[in-house]
Amino acid sequence: MSVRIAPSLLAADFTRLGEELRAIEAAGADWLHLDIMDGHFVPNISYGPALVKALRPLSAMPFDVHLMIEPADPYLEAFADAGADVISVHVEAGPHIHRSLQAIRKLGKKAGVVLCPATPASSIEYLMDLVDLVLVMTVNPGFGGQSFIQNQLPKISAIRRMIEASGRDIALEVDGGVTASTAPLCLEAGADVLVAGTAVFGAKDYAAAIAALRGGR
Repeated sequence: MSVRIAPSLLAADFTRLGEELRAIEAAGADWLHLDIMDGHFVPNISYGPALVKALRPLSAMPFDVHLMIEPADPYLEAFADAGADVISVHVEAGPHIHRSLQAIRKLGKKAGVVLCPATPASSIEYLMDLVDLVLVMTVNPGFGGQSFIQNQLPKISAIRRMIEASGRDIALEVDGGVTASTAPLCLEAGADVLVAGTAVFGAKDYAAAIAALRGGR
């Protein structure tokens, strides 16, 4: 199974975002993960579509936009127009997750669904025909640098089985406390996309950090 590494911009040096973006791409990153926080759905505020649009011309990497906002639906078009390739929304971020996923796909973007640590795998059982990506949070969303929640590993494995049963090409992404020591656990459980913030941007050598997360895969 090939592994894609998606460094989270939230951990980058905000005084030099353009340089940081080019540096991780040169270091072998596959995607850029952008955490959008509203101070309502999660207890933090990050950035919005204007930043995504400003960064878009600087890289050919897919932009993986994770909306930690409620409601999410009114902002889908803005992030699509800004240059997102994948737009992911939380199961709880609106009254009808099915409709949200349909809207993302109608905008011509890949649709992702996100599960918080307390959100069961069963919550997406009837969504597998609409998703291109499932993101399992292995910390409670809102802040970087948190410790990996080990009891999410069985959930990752359960979702891998759901993906295989669907027969569709669906990415399984893990975000939260992903380091060189926890990455192998995620990969063994069935993940194929790893989001890492401080594990990459906090390292002196971005290429070495990305290689360590990939684990030779």
